[in-house]
Amino acid sequence: MYRRFNARESLSAALLILIVSWQPAAAIQPQLILISLDGYRADYLDRGYSPVLAALASDGVQAKGMRPVFPSVTYPNHYTLVTGLYPDQHGVVNNTMRDPVLGNFSPGNRAANTDRRWWDQAEPIWVTAQKEGLRTASFFYPGTQAEIHGVRPSYWELFNSSVQPDARVDQVLAWLDLPADQRPSFVSLYFEQADVAGHDYGPDSMQVNAALVTVDAALGRLVQGLRQRGMFDDTNLIVMSDHGMSATSAARVVLLDTIVNVDHLELVSAVVNAGINPKAGYEGEVERALLAPHAHLQCWKKENVPKRFHYGHNARIPAIICLPEDGWMVGTAAMASKQQGHVPLGEHGYDNDDPQMRALFVAHGPAFKQHATVPVFDNINVYALLAKVLGVTPLRNEGSLAVTAGMLRTADGSGTIGR
Repeated sequence: MYRRFNARESLSAALLILIVSWQPAAAIQPQLILISLDGYRADYLDRGYSPVLAALASDGVQAKGMRPVFPSVTYPNHYTLVTGLYPDQHGVVNNTMRDPVLGNFSPGNRAANTDRRWWDQAEPIWVTAQKEGLRTASFFYPGTQAEIHGVRPSYWELFNSSVQPDARVDQVLAWLDLPADQRPSFVSLYFEQADVAGHDYGPDSMQVNAALVTVDAALGRLVQGLRQRGMFDDTNLIVMSDHGMSATSAARVVLLDTIVNVDHLELVSAVVNAGINPKAGYEGEVERALLAPHAHLQCWKKENVPKRFHYGHNARIPAIICLPEDGWMVGTAAMASKQQGHVPLGEHGYDNDDPQMRALFVAHGPAFKQHATVPVFDNINVYALLAKVLGVTPLRNEGSLAVTAGMLRTADGSGTIGR
């Protein structure tokens, strides 16, 4: 039986509804912007070319460094950061890979990059967020160009290095200008300038310093845009990198031709952490030659790679892995001839515990403490932190929120303390 309320009862009922439904501003889920500065070594921040990033670090949380997973290269580490899994588990085992069924993968192979089957061994954070009802967006973060588990970000872009940093930022801000029911809650943004300069000119070059200025200016444009929209105080920013960079030279190259008959092997990956498959009938010969002691180079059968690397069981990992000393490279005479003396002056991919491979980590926003410095930690733990800040349920992973919980203002990451 329906009952009509009188005016006083109606007002009381309305007030009760408001009280029950009202939430304080601090409880509204803030946005998270994840910014990757490829190849930005942790100590680059101390050079004085990144004032915007330094201000975010000073006012927020800065790690003394972040340890990448092995191999310390771009694609495996970007996917570890958003899955909490080692490359052995998520399947993106190197920048250059060979799958028994899918064939070859490389950063420049667009067909492979957009093929979900290369990425489907794991579910990245943006897929989980989409499944839980959040909108996500990405400007070039590795993996977002594929329909992983049948899901893409709500908004995404195919990688195009000609798109300048300012244009990337402007598109992110345009996404944030969308109506509330269309606006992304999670945005990832990628800049490769420091990595490119580090490879071409070396980590101690003025070109790297210029790249640091470029990406910092883009960060400044993003921060200014957030402030103009009244979003800065309610937006969580995580600025990180995938790996560091070591100086290399043409004088520090191990040529496989001096060790083994290279006609008897397939070189899946090279330069650093070379991946080698012996050709049929030559397995014993190639193994004996490579597994013997060598100056500046150590090789293992995949199943014997040191356990601390958490690497060697995925079918995409070649039969033999060779790792040069820091600052050394490995290749063939044919590769050297093609390079015509233009060898990289900076490289990464070395032992992930090498200080030169340390990555950047800075966090700022309502979920994070202020003026906090934390020790070096493993990047396998970032995924659980992303899930906590976004408020999504993390999938099984190898990291732990306990490692990063001390960065948060409150145990639940709500950001209600210390503003």
